[in-house]
Amino acid sequence: MRHVLRETFSGLKRNTSMVLAVIVTMWVSLTLFGIGLLAAEQVDLVKDRWYDRIEISIFLCVKDSTNSNCETGVDTSQADKDAIEAALRANPEVADVFYESKAEMWEEFKKLYADSPILAEMTVDQMQDSFRVKLVNPEEYMGVVTAVSGMKGVEKVQDLHQYLDPVFNWLNIARMGTLGLSALLLIAAALQIGNTVALAAFSRRREIGIMRLVGASNWYIMLPFLLESLLAALAGVVLACGSLAALEKFIIVDRAKEELPSINWIDWPQVQVSMFWLLVVGVVLSVIPTIIGTRRFLKV
Repeated sequence: MRHVLRETFSGLKRNTSMVLAVIVTMWVSLTLFGIGLLAAEQVDLVKDRWYDRIEISIFLCVKDSTNSNCETGVDTSQADKDAIEAALRANPEVADVFYESKAEMWEEFKKLYADSPILAEMTVDQMQDSFRVKLVNPEEYMGVVTAVSGMKGVEKVQDLHQYLDPVFNWLNIARMGTLGLSALLLIAAALQIGNTVALAAFSRRREIGIMRLVGASNWYIMLPFLLESLLAALAGVVLACGSLAALEKFIIVDRAKEELPSINWIDWPQVQVSMFWLLVVGVVLSVIPTIIGTRRFLKV
């Protein structure tokens, strides 16, 4: 074991610049990989929080409605309201249905625009009664929208998905872009580790040949190289984990949570899970290229 450790630290000294390059590459690539994992968690948290609050609003016809589902000059009849409500409650995608009358909408309107001059120009008859629909699965909304959009007495069906979906699509693109870039850097780190180990093995090829001739096993010969690459990778992992911890502390906890408390932000448990995956990826990226890089020098 003393020989293995001596050879390991000797190799680290002889290849200091290459080892530092490996550490920096691992640091940057693993940090981006961790940020990508955290971004994925953040998108899912925000998506779950907002999607759970989404309700579909079905606005009924008023006298001046121009929609083809509406009769000119009259509001939606009670019979049409009953038919719409019955269709909604019979839909398996609907969890609950709430009806808001014109009077209720007017009271809400007065609260919202209490200090606005527009309030003097509006009357209760200009309000629209509506149904608010709570969904079983907020992501499965098109069936409800399609079912009621063409019903008599329905002027408009509105849901927040048309505004939220583009936002989450762009967030997903950014997340995949971060993961893709980190994957390229991880590949670069693996190639760099492989080249570094191959150069170190080439410089010690005579020693390796002598050890093979005296009966040393492949793993005994390979172990110093494995430890060299593993130490460099672990240094990159530690730096990357420190970067994620700094991101969580100074950006998320100290700034984002205070300035935007309504958003459900990622917390330390998610950071710890990401750190675990950084460790796994770092170890894999150090071991596999080392085995590949030294294998051809193990033949006498």
